[in-house]
Amino acid sequence: MLFEIKGTDNFARAGILHLPHGDVETPTFMPVGTQATVKTLSVEELYKMKAGLILANAYHLYLRPGIDVIEKAGGIHSFMNWKKNLLTDSGGFQVFSLATLNKISNRGMEFQSHIDGSRHFLSPERAIEIQIAIGADIIMALDQCIPAGVSEEETKEAMERTSLWAARCKEEFLKLKKNSKKQYLFGIIQGGMSEKLRLKSAGDIISMDFSGYAIGGLSVGEDKTTMYRILDALKQILPSDKPHYLMGVGVPEDILYGIEMGIDMFDCVFPTRAARNATAFTSDGKLSLRNLSLKYDLGPLDSSCNCYTCRNYTRAYIRHLFKAEEILGMRLASIHNTNFLINLTKKARKAILKGKFKSFKEEFLKRYAKGKFLNMYR
Repeated sequence: MLFEIKGTDNFARAGILHLPHGDVETPTFMPVGTQATVKTLSVEELYKMKAGLILANAYHLYLRPGIDVIEKAGGIHSFMNWKKNLLTDSGGFQVFSLATLNKISNRGMEFQSHIDGSRHFLSPERAIEIQIAIGADIIMALDQCIPAGVSEEETKEAMERTSLWAARCKEEFLKLKKNSKKQYLFGIIQGGMSEKLRLKSAGDIISMDFSGYAIGGLSVGEDKTTMYRILDALKQILPSDKPHYLMGVGVPEDILYGIEMGIDMFDCVFPTRAARNATAFTSDGKLSLRNLSLKYDLGPLDSSCNCYTCRNYTRAYIRHLFKAEEILGMRLASIHNTNFLINLTKKARKAILKGKFKSFKEEFLKRYAKGKFLNMYR
């Protein structure tokens, strides 16, 4: 069994992912270690936050350092000295967002590296081969991402191609996994901002019986109400006995809404990116760490937080680090932001098990955003 449900509160679920490198309680936020590192953080710091599952990216690792290097090291866990679980994205989103001169067909994706301009071809079969070689515990089927605002015809074409690729990924996975370590393959639901196409995509992907189901192509520029509408539609048909993963979403209000819609797994680069740009999550909303008002503030970033940063450093000191352009400021803010979201999902889990998730969510958002988001959730 991969996924075990321990409790529900309407569509919100508290579960356990039974993975090769230990159990992971859900809902869970996965810190993003795109290039086999969560930016500015050590694995020891992630252990202290009780991060049980992080994400790396096959596109980036394939280009640098190269799959041969990772295989020679004994796989991704040995290479980066990470003893817990790891998920790899297939690279479809990165080809969409980073690579140039793309040519996408039913065969796969031809793209130019954002690093050195070299040409590469990524087929569904090659995406699976790469991820199996990397050695991630959860790997993703190749999908075609599209930006918000494209035509329904283009959206439908990308959705149908994603389904075609998913079937080929599943076939290749079943062929190769006989000689691989224990790994799980998730399918990805696409369909843009069309509820009709999303439901069609979900039906196609669910029929292939993957170990879990991811929702891709959201948080790509659409308004929040559109994303919430799509999640609301999908919650009715996603299999209850499989994990649900909302890709690339990592701000508190979206995580809580996702949990309410039955999502179990989240990832996003935003917490560490915001931290490097001097923004911290707090229980009272986002805080700019360059603010003059913090110059003499000797309190922690968040009085409700027990992370390493909040236990040991003041707002005034962290502001000083950013003003002085010291790297430690980025590290301390990254520790706090990552811990904040991991802890938020842990608190949500406890509320689900008590049957009090709705009140927990509303109380958190009322304080976090002074009621700004509450009307979206009713």
